Amino acid sequence: MKIIFSAGGTGGHIFPAIAVADELKRQIPDAEILFVGANGKMEMERVPQAGYRIEGLNIVGFQRKLSVKNIWHNLKLPFKILDSMRTVRRILKDFQPDVAIGFGGFASGPTLRAAAKMSVPTIIQEQNSYAGVTNKLLAKEAKVICGAYEGLDKFFPKDKIILTGNPVRSDIINVTAKRGEGISHFGLDGTKKTIFVSGGSLGARTLNHCIEQHADFFSEHADIQVIWQCGKVNYESLKNCTVAQLPNVHLMPFVQRMDLAYAVADIVIARAGALTVSELCLVGVPTILIPSPNVAEDHQTKNAMALSKKNAAILIRDDEAVEKTLPMVLTIFSDSQLAQSIRENILKLGKPNAA
Repeated sequence: MKIIFSAGGTGGHIFPAIAVADELKRQIPDAEILFVGANGKMEMERVPQAGYRIEGLNIVGFQRKLSVKNIWHNLKLPFKILDSMRTVRRILKDFQPDVAIGFGGFASGPTLRAAAKMSVPTIIQEQNSYAGVTNKLLAKEAKVICGAYEGLDKFFPKDKIILTGNPVRSDIINVTAKRGEGISHFGLDGTKKTIFVSGGSLGARTLNHCIEQHADFFSEHADIQVIWQCGKVNYESLKNCTVAQLPNVHLMPFVQRMDLAYAVADIVIARAGALTVSELCLVGVPTILIPSPNVAEDHQTKNAMALSKKNAAILIRDDEAVEKTLPMVLTIFSDSQLAQSIRENILKLGKPNAA
């Protein structure tokens, strides 16, 4: 069996694809898997690290903000798409896949469109509660649409949808037993409450400000410690700030062992990307979600609302986060009943067998 995977741009697309590839290899050891991504993007590094072959397309995304640079960028986009279509047709002819699966990212559109035109069955995996433009277009020819949230029939034909949840890495499941390992790994004090601030591999400016601007909070609350994932691009500018020098603040550009970070966390503060939300539903940690306002169709807010409406997370708006987040941390730490309620409700939403 031969399977084409197309995913990229962010970990939210890449890691679910790798999780499914791993599960396919477990169930069908002789399956041949090939990834298609976008040159210069995160997938060209992460996919080979996971042990899979990947080919790149010279594809870029549409820039929504108006500027001279972006207008010129968008004028070149049709030529990039045509070039990518030619490349992906060659890849498909050479590989001869039995099925093509798209997880989102710039390369998914040309890959699944070309596969469908060549009569290769296609599958879409929609991670968010609000479907993206590309997946809406690809859905017309897709055989199956695997969704993470209820209500996707607003965007896709109901008879094609299977509610699977979002696939996550297997090491995220059952992290409770790893607490001791996590404390040692991060050099934490096992007697203190721990906050994990997860801004993703690129970091999140607002989440960084929530910590950076509150050195007094961590000085006054020495019984609280924080693992602060600030993003690789932000690390150099933050490593010498006042709060980063405190002994109970552990600043990191990127957390490689997310399973251990979740294992030690008493509260997680995070954006509301689809993969992050799905992981949190499995680890069952009280969570404060601060959706990014800078994403297509504001889908992070919709992801967060899907949890907050069921009292499975606290939703704080981006423009209120610096002021409200740490006081909410204290509220959760001081109210064990609230913390337990969030923990129980978020676990109800987890789908550990999504892959």
